[in-house]
Amino acid sequence: MTGVPASAAGGSPSAKGAAGAPGAPGGAKPARGGKLGAAAVNQASLWNIANILTMIRLVLVPGFVALMLADGGYDPAMRAWAWAAFAVAMITDIFDGHLARTYNLVTDFGKIADPIADKAIMGAALICLSYLGDLPWWVTGVILGRELGITLLRFLVIRYGVIPASRGGKMKTLAQGAAVGMYVLALTGPLATLRFWVMAVAVVLTVVTGLDYVRQAIVLRRRGIAERRPAAEEAER
Repeated sequence: MTGVPASAAGGSPSAKGAAGAPGAPGGAKPARGGKLGAAAVNQASLWNIANILTMIRLVLVPGFVALMLADGGYDPAMRAWAWAAFAVAMITDIFDGHLARTYNLVTDFGKIADPIADKAIMGAALICLSYLGDLPWWVTGVILGRELGITLLRFLVIRYGVIPASRGGKMKTLAQGAAVGMYVLALTGPLATLRFWVMAVAVVLTVVTGLDYVRQAIVLRRRGIAERRPAAEEAER
């Protein structure tokens, strides 16, 4: 399982002692090989399918922005390609987290890069839409302010525990993705009216779930402080 030859794994105790002794001849080579082997394993774990999907999502961000702003931002063909890039990013967002949890592919890189990729593609889409005049800036401000604020809040209370993702949060993400995707497309007529109401639902869910996360953070902090207080009082005695 570790890649160590059977002969080395089952060698005599004296051979093992010689290999592990700091001053033994040739002892440094096996140790250095062990470090290189561990580094190779760590490097291989970084390039798993979940992290690759996350990196694809990050690479799609500048391409999406270029397509959105091409020809003044109002070329239906370019907007359709931009929608395709946005859709791929949203789909990879669903699958990379699922794969990481299902197949134990969670890495430190993924923990940091995944939320950054999520905020980057959504933020890029909202800012581009507001810049082009398709979406009011206050909508972009509410959504991005909520996302960044909740991310910061999670870090502030992480010493007391982790705020789990709620069903409302998942519905919010779905509504945001659908609404922004509809705005990215050059829709007209009834579909343009429909996207307005989808975005309205997304904004309401954004605010409501944001307030709920704040409530959870306050409860989590109070509970953590209450649990630590007896231990602190006992230590002072």
